[in-house]
Amino acid sequence: MQRFPSLTRPVPPPILAPAPNARAVPWWCGGLLSVNFMRTSSRSDTLEALQSLIARATGTRLNAADQAEMAALLPAADAAGPYPHDTPGQRGMALLVAGIRGLPDLLASQPDTSAVAVIDRCFRRLGEVAVRYGGSIDHFMRDSLMVLFGVPAAREDDVERAVLCAVEMQMAMRDLNQAHLDERLPPLFLGVGVHTGTVMAGHFGAPVCPGFTVLGDDVDLVVRMQSFSLRGQVLISDAVYQRCWGMASASAPMQVCIKGRSQPESLRELVAVPSRRLKVPRQEFRRSHRVEARLPCQCQQVQDGIVTPHVVHGTVRDMGYHGLLLVTDEPLPLHAEVRLGFDLALVNYRATDVYARVITLKQEGTEWMAGMEFTTISPECSAKVQMFVQVLVGTR
Repeated sequence: MQRFPSLTRPVPPPILAPAPNARAVPWWCGGLLSVNFMRTSSRSDTLEALQSLIARATGTRLNAADQAEMAALLPAADAAGPYPHDTPGQRGMALLVAGIRGLPDLLASQPDTSAVAVIDRCFRRLGEVAVRYGGSIDHFMRDSLMVLFGVPAAREDDVERAVLCAVEMQMAMRDLNQAHLDERLPPLFLGVGVHTGTVMAGHFGAPVCPGFTVLGDDVDLVVRMQSFSLRGQVLISDAVYQRCWGMASASAPMQVCIKGRSQPESLRELVAVPSRRLKVPRQEFRRSHRVEARLPCQCQQVQDGIVTPHVVHGTVRDMGYHGLLLVTDEPLPLHAEVRLGFDLALVNYRATDVYARVITLKQEGTEWMAGMEFTTISPECSAKVQMFVQVLVGTR
């Protein structure tokens, strides 16, 4: 089993290794390589198909020495078996879903041609990273892509490859954002989920356009994990952590309510892979999601430790684990401490005696927008607030 010897530039799996004297093959060409050579009937046809693809992508055919090196790699390809498997069946594999955040701002601020070029640049770069770690791009889903590790054949280090791929994807997005800054483009961010489990893999769809893909609860879970990830964050499941805890540094587990699952899932934030000197470059440091809400709220100011009788009525506009945005018709003093009361109907809970501090205050027309951070909240209420936020995230 090949391992990555380099700390800074991992070596691709053998079948996708670029020739020494050829320029790097684009990620989409790498995908064609992984399919076409295994579908070709003879060894000579395979070599010629590879030569044609490389020449078309780079403008240069391989020399005799490079051809011999490529030919030596083909037995490994033959051993991998057909891609993809013709008969649907249960298979274990690692799954990665990466979603780009910030596309609405890009589309609203740039001409269509410029926006499309930026989006294409991002997906191409992410695809290159996926191919380098031996991943197979299953499909694109609106603003995200799914990568499979374990196709055409499972490897012992598929989970490790997926974890390393996730970190380098975040590093690639950081570099792309630097280019966007130089071009005065709005930043884009990436949220990533990584999970491993058993899926139903095979050809599905109409006979005229069959497609190889994966289905099942574990697929749904990794998609939901990606939606829970913050900008620049990589979330890994407990199944992934149990496989890679010796190589990866991750946060303490957090319990997240996932739509369609009766029990909360234990997720961790991937921080770094110390053995590879790789670190996830977080793009923002929010401690939780913020979800839009429309919740009536009663607010009373606290002065000298005493709750004043005057009640300010407002509406919670958005909420996170640790605070909320309250809209009122009258201003609250900046840095004032207040007591809040509101109903969380989605989780059948009435929040009372929640104390918060006003940390931002802005007027918009006749309304006042007060950003608040919770200062005192019971464990039960905190758990209900988190559940409320997670339910709304899961339905987005």
